[in-house]
Amino acid sequence: MKLVIINYGAGNIKSIQFAFKRLGYDAILSNNPDEIKAADKVIFPGVGEASSAMKMLKESGLDTLIPTLKQPVLGICLGMQLMCKSSEEGNTKGLGIFDVDVKRFNNTVKVPQMGWNTITDLKSDLFKGIKNQEFMYSVHSFYAENCKDSIATTTYSIDFASALKHNNFYGVQFHPEKSSTAGEQILKNFIEL
Repeated sequence: MKLVIINYGAGNIKSIQFAFKRLGYDAILSNNPDEIKAADKVIFPGVGEASSAMKMLKESGLDTLIPTLKQPVLGICLGMQLMCKSSEEGNTKGLGIFDVDVKRFNNTVKVPQMGWNTITDLKSDLFKGIKNQEFMYSVHSFYAENCKDSIATTTYSIDFASALKHNNFYGVQFHPEKSSTAGEQILKNFIEL
């Protein structure tokens, strides 16, 4: 199993690498297009700000590579948001894999949403063995709207897509690598897809 975490300068890659290590897999960090294309599974991480992250993807040519990948790809947090059409954060044009826009939470709630929240309406093998209303750890100020690609929903002042799927592309808004045993189960499910 060749597992590649796309390394384009976005924050949480070490914690993801450690989470796979706990599951018995060595995930390599790479921004090499040939290495990414040859992987069995690809993780597209992200912590940071959308427009600067997109700029880093463009500089390395990964913005054109990622949408062409044929193997299962898992976007995490900002990684998932960058796979959407656009983001209000920095008025950023996304990769357009998921047919949905990313909006900012309104000021009626504490932003960023930071901590544990539940996921419901689970609709994919990504959530095999995960119960409805399972708690996942999140840190985000922006969200993808619920849409046809939604495979899980979370409520934080409004209902939003906490996970998305389109063809071989998956995205989760929460951090499975920081979500205890349930999060590890999701990473294990992704490997077994």
